Amino acid sequence: MKLKMSENSLFAILLRSPWWISLLIVAGFTLLSFALLPEAYVAFGVMGGFPFLIIAVLAARKQWHAPSTARVSEMLTRVGTMSWRDFSALIGQIYVGQGFAVTPLNSTAADFLVVKGPQRTLVSCKRWKAANHGVEALRELVAAKEAQTAQQCTYLSLAPVSDTAQRFARAQGVSLLSGDALARFLLEKPRA
Repeated sequence: MKLKMSENSLFAILLRSPWWISLLIVAGFTLLSFALLPEAYVAFGVMGGFPFLIIAVLAARKQWHAPSTARVSEMLTRVGTMSWRDFSALIGQIYVGQGFAVTPLNSTAADFLVVKGPQRTLVSCKRWKAANHGVEALRELVAAKEAQTAQQCTYLSLAPVSDTAQRFARAQGVSLLSGDALARFLLEKPRA
């Protein structure tokens, strides 16, 4: 069973933050340990910062491999000018590059069924250029997920979905990829 970290936990927030913030917390633990603890206990106080050191290393590694802001912006511009045929081909190529079997669907709710081992995911991306993304498209996607007996579903869009749709997506387990997150997904290198 795969456990998922709460996105509002301290460690999840630090993983999304610049790596040096976690390193500052480690420095704070170290300085406070030397300043406030008896000499015999300083090592134990310093060890309290060790989880933050691991988070700093993980965040630095993730940020090192992340595309630059300029590349993200360039990708968003490029995707905004693509036709549906080109965009859907790009999405299919990315999933195939990640080891998924991709099946195009003739459905208004979902565009692809992507399968890797026992994991079945529905992907909806036909409305990627729409200016407004509400709950209705997500409801249709969730209904299609249940009809296709898929475990997950993902909704891709250039513009962010409404706050109501974000709450609905969280409650129903729909992965949202929009804006910069979509550009980063499109810029990912295939995994071996």
